[in-house]
Amino acid sequence: VRLQTQPKPQPGQAPLYSGTFDCFRKTLVGEGVRGLYRGMAAPIIGVTPMYAVCFFGFGLGKRLQQRKPDDVLTYPQLFAAGMLSGVFTTVIMAPGERIKCLLQIQAATGETKYRGSLDCAKQLYREAGIRGVYKGTVLTLMRDVPASGMYFMTYEWLKNSLTPEGKSVSDLSVPRILFAGGLAGIFNWVVAIPPDVLKSRFQTAPDGKYPNGFRDVLRELIREEGVTSLYKGFTAVMIRAFPANAACFLGFEVAMKFLNWIAPGV
Repeated sequence: VRLQTQPKPQPGQAPLYSGTFDCFRKTLVGEGVRGLYRGMAAPIIGVTPMYAVCFFGFGLGKRLQQRKPDDVLTYPQLFAAGMLSGVFTTVIMAPGERIKCLLQIQAATGETKYRGSLDCAKQLYREAGIRGVYKGTVLTLMRDVPASGMYFMTYEWLKNSLTPEGKSVSDLSVPRILFAGGLAGIFNWVVAIPPDVLKSRFQTAPDGKYPNGFRDVLRELIREEGVTSLYKGFTAVMIRAFPANAACFLGFEVAMKFLNWIAPGV
């Protein structure tokens, strides 16, 4: 988020952060280890219901397209089911993303306006009502809907590709699940990064700066910094994407096997 939202340097000046590792070093030196975890509370509060809704939405999307429970869906149908999950998660994700982004950049601006996630939510609501808390929802949808489609479609494709001939997908080994989940996370973020950059900029901008929403953000970024600015933070995102999503899908598969064991047929 800090890489995505850093201001364009003046002529002759160096940028605030030259890259991912420079941002990491400066944050660590200036704020300590706690600086690396700013804005953590909002995602932690939302992560459990968000993933529950995410996988529920994907399951619902599959069921809506199946005529019979054992119908095998095509990859475009899996993509469509994943897109539905992105619609569902936006309701939870949008306010958490708004709070997280504001908390993560405030130290870099030298201003400490919010004492924490709850204080940030209270101030946003007091200043602009529920619209202030949900600022950037359209951009969150633009990020999560296509990215979630890619996420689930890629995961299912990789699972099928990694399943040995004559074996069931449900018997896939842990290393193969981790690989499929991690790679699905990378494909997800390749799609998600440009709208994520626009979302971060929009959600952290002063009220009224972008009256036409993401169109103004997009015009400004391309005019001032070029098309490559839409991939700011790419390295940081990719470092996170593989392990985080490998763990996510492994957790899902283990949970499903456990639930099928304790309550088969439910």
